[in-house]
Amino acid sequence: MSNLIKNIIRFILFILVQVFVLNRIPPIHQFIVPYVYFLFILWLPFSINRLFLLFTGFVFGLCLDYFTGTPGLHAACCTLIAYIRPFLLNILIPQETTEQSYLEPSIKSMGWAPYSLYVLLLTIIHNTYLTLIEWLQFGNLLYFLGKVAGTTAISLLLIFITEMLFFRKAKYRTNAA
Repeated sequence: MSNLIKNIIRFILFILVQVFVLNRIPPIHQFIVPYVYFLFILWLPFSINRLFLLFTGFVFGLCLDYFTGTPGLHAACCTLIAYIRPFLLNILIPQETTEQSYLEPSIKSMGWAPYSLYVLLLTIIHNTYLTLIEWLQFGNLLYFLGKVAGTTAISLLLIFITEMLFFRKAKYRTNAA
């Protein structure tokens, strides 16, 4: 299956799972909401053009906003994640090995520690920005930090369960164009 078809299927599946499964779960303790949809952006190939990555992140978030009725909320967060992702990958992995050998970020291509840090940092950034935009103020700082920490913890749990259930074969790049 080509990468384009695979990513289109992922695009649709992540939106459907977020909208029809995870958003239907009542919030735990009034502030823990599971988010896994942005894993689509984290799983995009290494070689994707940065401008196209930003555009994809924006369109992906906008599609989710359409289904959830939150105009621009998820689009802003997905665009931020898409903007930060290349910089974080440049810091976490050596350029001469992984990006030239593998097609997309995964545990196998990056290793457990860098991949976990990659997912952790982008999840914290996503949830902090999402919560801040939802409120447009800090308000009660402990409530804000509790919501970010709780949402991040449940999201990370679901992301690593997704990683284990849907093991992605790490495909090597080839020299063919």
